Amino acid sequence: MDGEVPVNLKKVLVLAGVALVLFLLITQPEQSAAAVQQVLGWLRQGAESIITFIRSLFGTATPVA
Repeated sequence: MDGEVPVNLKKVLVLAGVALVLFLLITQPEQSAAAVQQVLGWLRQGAESIITFIRSLFGTATPVA
């Protein structure tokens, strides 16, 4: 019985998260798109920083355009 509570809680939290995302996409599509673009920009910058670090580590550092 103890194993069922976390599973049900997990399902409820996942459904609530999906519902919140859908609500925001439907009611505020422009702001949602801007938020996604910002997150993707952060991920891109992070990936470029990691690549620069690895290149510097192995002595093949070249500027990323």
